[in-house]
Amino acid sequence: MFRLKKYLRPYIFLIILSIILLFGQGMADLFLPDLMSDIVNVGIQRGGIEHSAPDVLSEDAYRLISDFSSEENLEVLTDSYTLVDASSGRYKSIKEKYPDAETVYALNENADKTLADNAVSRAELALMLTMQSFSEKNDQGKKDSSSFSIDDIDIKEIYPMLSSPMIKAVSAEYIKQSLEYDKSFSDQVGAGMAKLFYKEIGADMSAIQTGYIIRIGIMMIIITLCGAAATILVSLTASKVSAGAARTIRSDVFKKVESFSNSEFDRFSTASLITRTTNDITQIQNLIFMGIRMICYAPIMGIGGAILASYTTTTMSWIIIAAIAVLLFVMLIVFFVAMPKFKIMQSLIDRLNLVTRESLSGLLVIRAFSTERYEEKRFDKANRDLSDINLFVNRVMTFLMPVMMLIMNGVSILIVWIGAHQIEQSELQVGDMMAFIQYSMMIIMSFLMIAVMFIIIPRSSVSAGRIADVLESDVMIKDPEEPVELANDIKGEISFENVSFRYENAEDDVLKNITFTARPGETTAFIGTTGSGKTTLINLICRFYDVTEGSIRLDGTDIRRLRQHDLREQIGLVPQKGILFSGDIASNLRYGREDAADDEIAQAADIAQAADFIREKPGKYSSMISQGGSNVSGGQKQRLAIARALVRKSKIYIFDDSFSALDFKTDAALRKALKKYTKDSTVLIVGQRISTIMHSEKIIVLDEGKIVGMGGHNELLRKCPQYREIAVSQNVVQEI
Repeated sequence: MFRLKKYLRPYIFLIILSIILLFGQGMADLFLPDLMSDIVNVGIQRGGIEHSAPDVLSEDAYRLISDFSSEENLEVLTDSYTLVDASSGRYKSIKEKYPDAETVYALNENADKTLADNAVSRAELALMLTMQSFSEKNDQGKKDSSSFSIDDIDIKEIYPMLSSPMIKAVSAEYIKQSLEYDKSFSDQVGAGMAKLFYKEIGADMSAIQTGYIIRIGIMMIIITLCGAAATILVSLTASKVSAGAARTIRSDVFKKVESFSNSEFDRFSTASLITRTTNDITQIQNLIFMGIRMICYAPIMGIGGAILASYTTTTMSWIIIAAIAVLLFVMLIVFFVAMPKFKIMQSLIDRLNLVTRESLSGLLVIRAFSTERYEEKRFDKANRDLSDINLFVNRVMTFLMPVMMLIMNGVSILIVWIGAHQIEQSELQVGDMMAFIQYSMMIIMSFLMIAVMFIIIPRSSVSAGRIADVLESDVMIKDPEEPVELANDIKGEISFENVSFRYENAEDDVLKNITFTARPGETTAFIGTTGSGKTTLINLICRFYDVTEGSIRLDGTDIRRLRQHDLREQIGLVPQKGILFSGDIASNLRYGREDAADDEIAQAADIAQAADFIREKPGKYSSMISQGGSNVSGGQKQRLAIARALVRKSKIYIFDDSFSALDFKTDAALRKALKKYTKDSTVLIVGQRISTIMHSEKIIVLDEGKIVGMGGHNELLRKCPQYREIAVSQNVVQEI
């Protein structure tokens, strides 16, 4: 995957933006359980009372809190509260909010609420312990603390009782005990006692509770909307990055394939290149998209969830650690089982594409030989092999999800079980337990995201390697570093000087010591038995391959010193297999020269003997050509291919067995018209029929890669046994 990292560089800003947005999304998701915990703990259990230290205390309440405070906390209490009476400026606003308030003590605006809460909550806890102790004595020594409830207390009735000397005598012991309790417990008791003090001065407790829940609920909605907006923006940026990178990779692969010589096509099959350009790049696109969404998001959720979960309670952290250990064990098993299969999967996709492509392109042959059943079995095997390995991988993956759900549900049950006992012992609040469950799920989900990436990354890595192999492949045919510029008025003379050629990894040369010159205004023809090297020789002129030994020269310049584009600009090629492209006839004829005028197209079609059948079509030159030219005959396809080459108006024309599908009459008419059109050009013809090449100025006879004869038709009949043998087989010896 790192071999393709350069394709992400243009999108580094979007990636950074995505990470920032993911951080925002993660923070939003992490804040929600804490706010939900506040609604349960404060909004429901505490009646909306956030702080143990009330904003306003009556004189009696203040004295009571003072009596049950330690010396240190009493000092904090004195610094935090100020006496407010009817002469004070704050009195009116306090009276409006608390109608039963008379002379009160109000919390200073600049007071440290954390210190004040701790001081007041400890005093309130000492007060509650004292009241609970006397309640148990009054209930004849019962130990059941459920018989004592803060909500049942009328604080005004308690004041006279708690001011008695007997209570004050034992309060010191409970003040000392209150300092030893856990802060969360003292805060919970303090909030309950604060409700009594608020009721005493006429506070609307229902309004306080409702207001708190609505306020926290609105905060949760705002945070949720912000998280949703961040999620949408991350998806948008991730889509832009993944689609943009995939588009660039696909374009570069296509350009690279266009630069391939035949040697590279021999190494990479067409079916494999199609798979790499489509399926493999799609795998990388999915990895980039999912990677931005998950690889960056999972650590934020995992680390943030672990920190907040430990902040909520540390006593159950071992549950998360155990769940993660089991999860990692399962992920490693899945990884090592599934990883080897992904490379095989991509190869099987190549195989399926190859079989499909061969079956579709060779459909007429398949029908002609009635081998449909054989091809169906062949396709079925390739399809079944791919299906089997997909099923295997999917079965492994489906095993992962139930295990994840089992772990998640098991963790939830374990947290509820242990948390319930801690709640019973006042060591944990209900909201904190609920928040801990959610944080645990977030941590497990973050590891589940990593597990998903462990599934995606191996297959995408295989795909990335296959694409990098194409992009990094060394092209055999390259432009020179310092190319020679062709003159504007080149003649088009082609010279072979002791040329030999051998295919890569072949043992013998295909062409051996070939030397000849093809001059402008002349037609040079090549003939020979099948496999004698005629098409290979033509491919060397176009630099589809480079010579192994010797040189090929254009007007005296070695073609290896020319740019490939400059060389091929001078050549009008009609390949052995005429290939047409989807579109109309005019676009196919203009393929070699886009600016060709209509009369130039018509002239080329007329010379190629294609004008008659074009005019018979309803749309004439606007008539559509199906993919691969499937809606025209073999002869019509050849004539259109010839016309396409003629439109180019090149200095060199190469016809590689381009007249084989033509009848003798059309062949003769085409050659006669072609002679006039190409009178100043170099024409090279590869032919199988002697009637096609017999009027050429120079005929070269090839046999087993060697020139065994060169000259005119009559001369070769007399001097070249191989040529005479071909002539006898075609009944043209009488032409001597």
